[in-house]
Amino acid sequence: MVSHRRTSQQGQTTLAGVTVLSAALATAAALSAQPASADPAKHPVAGREAATSQVDKLYEQAERATEKYDGADARAKQLRDEVATLQDRTARAQERVNRMRGRLGALAAAQYRDGGLDPTLKLMLSERPDSYLEKASALDRLSNAQAGRLHELRAAQRSLEQQRRETVRKLAELEAGRKDVARHKKDVQRKLAAARRLLNALPRDAREAYARASRSDGRGEVVPDLGGAVPASGRAAAAVAAVRAAVGSPYAWGSSGPSAFDCSGLTQWAYGRAGVWLPRTSQAQRGAGRQVPLSQAQPGDLVIYRSDASHVGMYVGNGHVVHAPYPGARVRYDPVAMMPISAVTRP
Repeated sequence: MVSHRRTSQQGQTTLAGVTVLSAALATAAALSAQPASADPAKHPVAGREAATSQVDKLYEQAERATEKYDGADARAKQLRDEVATLQDRTARAQERVNRMRGRLGALAAAQYRDGGLDPTLKLMLSERPDSYLEKASALDRLSNAQAGRLHELRAAQRSLEQQRRETVRKLAELEAGRKDVARHKKDVQRKLAAARRLLNALPRDAREAYARASRSDGRGEVVPDLGGAVPASGRAAAAVAAVRAAVGSPYAWGSSGPSAFDCSGLTQWAYGRAGVWLPRTSQAQRGAGRQVPLSQAQPGDLVIYRSDASHVGMYVGNGHVVHAPYPGARVRYDPVAMMPISAVTRP
């Protein structure tokens, strides 16, 4: 992808950001001037450049859709847990109501055997005893013990109804979340399928040239000189060790390890290995710590890219990050200024 390809290492983020932005504008102009279906045979240079530029654009769009999928999927998982908890609480509340009504039923049976059922107790056993309790004049007919039981039963029934309503609401949210997951998944799949079609339509030498340009450090797995930078903390050091161990693993959208990753899945997994929980998406990871200037970045810091925070990598020292670039590529080292940076976060 254009925005992921290795640039010459620069210490000035602003200059790199302007260069990448200019390239993006040029790509947009080329796409508007050249239809995606341009025949490379008729326009061997312009057609191939337009096709590869659109592949880059589709990969970027797929990554944005992937982050939306990851967010929707994480929310759906959270809702499933909340629904399970609510269902358990509802069942417990129902059991409590049943036990209380059972105790009152036993008292009623005893009174009936002794010659008749007290009308007060009969009302206490009704489906809606609160309608009786709410009549102030009726309270005079209750003993203190009976009034206490009735108050307790009414509170238990109200709690049960509240649990039921909350469960119904969460189930509706869960269903909506499942639809969001499915929609974003289809969006990712459409973008990736379109990119594959464009690549497959290119001549073999053009596909190989694109593959070479998309790699860094030969195969993207050669360890650069990372200098003597010191991680910000012991947990940052553990996360850096984990992310470096993942270099060479394949990119897989929606994956968070241990054998394949998307961008935010990689950083979440690496910090998870260090015993630190990170949110699932790059947008949420931007706010998962303290913001620091790029000039003060230390190994373990999260580098968030693009204005919409749709990509993330981990700084590992000496102007390099490790990240999961895009489908078809592997986890690799790249210069920190490979694309516009929107934030640097220290978890």
